Amino acid sequence: IPALDISQRYRPGSVREMCQATGFSVPEMKVLYRGFKTECPTGILTEESFHNIYTSFFPWGEEPYHSSICSYSHYLFSLLDGAGAGVITFQEFVLTLSLLLKGTEEDRLRWTFRLYDTNGDGYISREEMEDVAQSVFDLMGKEDDEDCQDMSALVVDQRVGVVFQGMDTNNDGLVSCEEFLGYFRRINMYQAQHRS
Repeated sequence: IPALDISQRYRPGSVREMCQATGFSVPEMKVLYRGFKTECPTGILTEESFHNIYTSFFPWGEEPYHSSICSYSHYLFSLLDGAGAGVITFQEFVLTLSLLLKGTEEDRLRWTFRLYDTNGDGYISREEMEDVAQSVFDLMGKEDDEDCQDMSALVVDQRVGVVFQGMDTNNDGLVSCEEFLGYFRRINMYQAQHRS
């Protein structure tokens, strides 16, 4: 997608084409589009607008928007903005929503891998995993007490340490997409074996 001028209005492709690409029905697509246009009359969503909409769901956790924020809404926005244009179009939004709602488990896991691979190099470092995990933890609200903040960081560090060690099967300090997928396959097999 070429760089979009935010002052212009964005028009998505035809409803039929979008339904074909996403698996949503025409009535579902129309409802999604009306909701998107209500929040984004120009048809495109900036990161600041995305953050403001997002924080209405987690008002006790996320901080007010600023362009250098390292928060979960920033990580989500960056992933939704597949073209790197600094805005999310309705098409990007609905394609991601379709993947998350109608995609295979592997599709969703690959999307989640890309969420944690914040620098886009094809690997998740422990620092990336900690940053994203801490941003999720922060959704529950940040404590004003410094001791509670330290405890929160310690809990995230410990949990990430255990998960990261389980994922990094070749012990190179990085988790590849295949290691990430393999970790969840092992969990699924373990759970299936212990259901009976």
